[in-house]
Amino acid sequence: MAGPRSKLQQHEIDAFAGPAGWRCDGGALSKDIPFSAYRDGVAFAVAVAMLADQRDHHPDLGLGYGKVSVRWSTHDAGGITGLDIELARATDELSARHGAQG
Repeated sequence: MAGPRSKLQQHEIDAFAGPAGWRCDGGALSKDIPFSAYRDGVAFAVAVAMLADQRDHHPDLGLGYGKVSVRWSTHDAGGITGLDIELARATDELSARHGAQG
């Protein structure tokens, strides 16, 4: 795998994305994460925002009733990097801790 902020090859992205339930969508790793309680989704979104600030790498977040949408991409690299995959993994860990359904 390339450096953490180097754009990845499609086969590197596919090796992570499919098995982990992420989509490669318009140059970003994208996932809709379901929550049965709105407050759990809000708490999860705040946790992702705090992680993003710590790493100085910010996803697009969408908060809705019953789900949070997360999109990781490295704009200055023009697509998905190792850092995006690292933070997508961390996102999955946070979602499990915050009661994600599925």
